[in-house]
Amino acid sequence: MTTKDTKATTASRRKFLKVGVGAAAGAAAAVSMPSVSRAAPVTLKVQAAWGGGIFLEFAQDYVTRVNEMSGGSLKIDLLGVGAVVKTAEMQTAVHKGVLDGAHFVTAYWYSKSPVASLFGTGPCFGWSANELMGWIQYGGGKDLYYELMGDLKLDLVGFFSGPMPAQPLGWFKEQIKDASQMKGLKYRTVGLAADVLQEMGMSVVQLPGGEIQPAMKSGLIDAAEFNNPTSDKDFGMQDVSKHYHLASVHQSQECFEIIYNKTLYNKLAKEHQAILEYASEAASSDMAWKAMERYSQDLVTLKKDFGVNVYRTPDSVMAEQLKAWDIVVERFNKSDPFFKKVIDSQKAWAQRHGAYALNNAPNYQGAYEHYFGKL
Repeated sequence: MTTKDTKATTASRRKFLKVGVGAAAGAAAAVSMPSVSRAAPVTLKVQAAWGGGIFLEFAQDYVTRVNEMSGGSLKIDLLGVGAVVKTAEMQTAVHKGVLDGAHFVTAYWYSKSPVASLFGTGPCFGWSANELMGWIQYGGGKDLYYELMGDLKLDLVGFFSGPMPAQPLGWFKEQIKDASQMKGLKYRTVGLAADVLQEMGMSVVQLPGGEIQPAMKSGLIDAAEFNNPTSDKDFGMQDVSKHYHLASVHQSQECFEIIYNKTLYNKLAKEHQAILEYASEAASSDMAWKAMERYSQDLVTLKKDFGVNVYRTPDSVMAEQLKAWDIVVERFNKSDPFFKKVIDSQKAWAQRHGAYALNNAPNYQGAYEHYFGKL
């Protein structure tokens, strides 16, 4: 090969490398910048059932994840309670496309089907809200949820997020030591829990969160629960009662439901569909961790700064609640075959998982008391 030939070959190689590197860079850019990032941003109008407090904060945490994960190509415009429709109308509004989505709980559409409550406020089978979500995600619950949507002809797609700790029995005018003290009391709760406490002799009303404290202050109700120490403190429940009872099986598990109009959802890019779903899972974990910090700290504040007496609801009261659950579940099982289908699925999963989880769990209370003294 001559010197001239060598120079020509070297020049040719340099040209190839230059073109090859440029083509590779272009291909990499195409991979890192999917088509959705270059399209016009998509904005979804999503209404929350919360006017403020930590529940609206949880909803915003989900929205923040969606907005940031999409890199600006998908944006949720979060609307507060009542911004477009009343809370009781939110699901219908999403179904009809008046709203693109909603952030609430299934108990809020209990009036359409009692089965809805089973995906949140249902009977206690010895499981927590996190385990309820395990059943939904992997135990057949999701299929049953969409079967219910189909039966009701609802144009919706939904995700579950944020396992909630067992809800306290709540606020009373005196310490509850026996279930007989609860008979005749006017009490606020939601979903199937209303049927359970009515079975125990209470007079139950289902009020939105923001109306609970004024109703108790005015005497419209005698006792109430909402969800947790942080929300209860924000509502000002410590101003109308000094007797707060933790632990109960009327709502021993619940989680948020995030819904979207299905027709709209199906038109979204696959990347956007995935973000809406996976952001709900990421927010779910963060909510559980945040609740540990905030709920425990606000319980301390209620006791120390506001003089609230905090009790653990007696086991005898919770035993009566379980008996009431048996009656309510049997009643609905007889009248609604689909209700029974969901209950049977839950019981089978809870029995199998519970045999592992409860036998495997160490004595956490014993360990706590070893270091910090008796609760």
